[in-house]
Amino acid sequence: MKVLCVIPARYASTRLPGKPLSLIAGKPMIQRVYERACQAKLPDEVVVATDNELVQKAVESFGGKVMMTSPDHPSGTDRLAEVVLSYPDADVIVNVQGDEPMLPPEVIDRLAEAFADENLQMATLKTAMREEEYDNPAAVKVVTDLNGYALYFSRSLLPYPRKKPENFKVFKHVGVYAYRRGFLLKYAALAPTPLERAESLEQLRALENGYKIKVLESDFQGIGVDTPEDLAAVNELFAKMNK
Repeated sequence: MKVLCVIPARYASTRLPGKPLSLIAGKPMIQRVYERACQAKLPDEVVVATDNELVQKAVESFGGKVMMTSPDHPSGTDRLAEVVLSYPDADVIVNVQGDEPMLPPEVIDRLAEAFADENLQMATLKTAMREEEYDNPAAVKVVTDLNGYALYFSRSLLPYPRKKPENFKVFKHVGVYAYRRGFLLKYAALAPTPLERAESLEQLRALENGYKIKVLESDFQGIGVDTPEDLAAVNELFAKMNK
């Protein structure tokens, strides 16, 4: 099984312009993410997918592999699909977000390992959510069936604790995905769906079309860098780690 790890890195960002090149402990964020991904054992190759020459030059400057993609892609999945067309021998594609510099390499390997199940087409992660995030629409919630497959993703609180049972848990979706190659190309070609548009959550497109998403549980509590405040928090974590 050949595993390809792709890191989409879009330069434009409303809340943090030039996000992939934002410095974390002296290195561009895209370099931090790339170096983490390269520590995973199962990927045969790691490649950054970008639409910007500045990001391309930055990746090349630290010896990383990068592929220029169309600037017109509406989502990271579309950018991912463009890259995958150039890798016909890839069996499994792991999509690591370019703004997750804290992602443990073991997470990438766990997602890839799940595809030992020949019926699996798509997988992602969940982690226990802190109560202060329950009402935060930016923290996406996920509920799964008894076999670990997603029932729904939402920006609203799920499940609603009307009769709060003992050991009640809410799970946050961690936006790292893995796909079988053929499914990814099919999924990217599907039209946006009603629930996807309502929640602005692309993964709902798969569920609305009747496909299953395996959701692995992890204790990873990362900081996705979307704002200057997030960037400052990650820099503070790296400073503590370096001490």
